[in-house]
Amino acid sequence: MKEHYYDKLLNIKTSRDPHGGPSSQSLHYHPYEPTPYSALEELFRHYHVKSSDRVVDFGCGKGRLNFYIHYFFHASVTGVEMNETLYQAAVENRGSYVRRTKSSRVSIQFYCCLAEEFEIDARDNRFYFFNPFSIQVFRKIVNNILLSVENVERDVELVLYYPSADYIYFLENQTSFEFKQEIILPHLIEHNPNERFLVYRLI
Repeated sequence: MKEHYYDKLLNIKTSRDPHGGPSSQSLHYHPYEPTPYSALEELFRHYHVKSSDRVVDFGCGKGRLNFYIHYFFHASVTGVEMNETLYQAAVENRGSYVRRTKSSRVSIQFYCCLAEEFEIDARDNRFYFFNPFSIQVFRKIVNNILLSVENVERDVELVLYYPSADYIYFLENQTSFEFKQEIILPHLIEHNPNERFLVYRLI
């Protein structure tokens, strides 16, 4: 019900389809699966995004998180997607969303490239991951973020949904990120301990 409600509200189409998965490098990149809207509702009950934030979603698919954040928090959003079909769907969704909301396209950007090759903007400060790829790729992205912060200091946080043990171990033992917050999904976590968000901040 919520999937239909929010897609209609935002004038977008972000449901999963059988053609959404990556056709190459599938060892390192996981198939498309959007974060459920019910999970996003729970996340943003407990985690605040400011309009001055710049949020990057790695493995953004059709852009669901991007449009949700832009609509409710008016923050600048960037989606990074390696799959061309999903990227084109995100761009089409942007056109539909902008027509409905009269928003500026400038604050909603999508890039079709490998996540580890995306160039971190010096203003990007919030990074979202729904377990989109292997630990090897994740390491490279986090290192890119850290290099960017070395050049331009700023407050940086990572938000992980359905976090893998590899991601957690790497962040807590091999980086300067520290655990900040856990947000569980009450009706789901009793069946699956991964149904939660973890937030890490850079010390």
